Amino acid sequence: MEENQTIPTPPEAAPEYDPQDIEKNKVMAILAYFGILVLVPIFAAKDSKFAKFHANQGLLVCILGILVGIIYRVLLKVATTLTMISLVGFIGMALWIFVGVLAIIGIVNAAKGQAKELPLIGKIKILK
Repeated sequence: MEENQTIPTPPEAAPEYDPQDIEKNKVMAILAYFGILVLVPIFAAKDSKFAKFHANQGLLVCILGILVGIIYRVLLKVATTLTMISLVGFIGMALWIFVGVLAIIGIVNAAKGQAKELPLIGKIKILK
């Protein structure tokens, strides 16, 4: 690509992000939503504002997934009756689906070159 040529920015892309940064780091941004692979953009794309945004969002999803796993196991240990075990199983499944939906939303946003915060957890900033 020539230096004078600009990369078209999707109309819904965040205006504060450089279109070249978005195009160059889309894969890094997408990787952020695959559990432990969040470490790849954190360390490999330190200078990318776009990748860092998605790494933060992906880290939130990863932490939420870990918390859901811990809470689910604790509740399963505490459950004593078949009814309680069924209820814990249903709640656990619903929470895992929620974590999965958040990850999918993040992947779609990253692939589109958007920097939208995830519902409910997206305002939390861990990475500066």
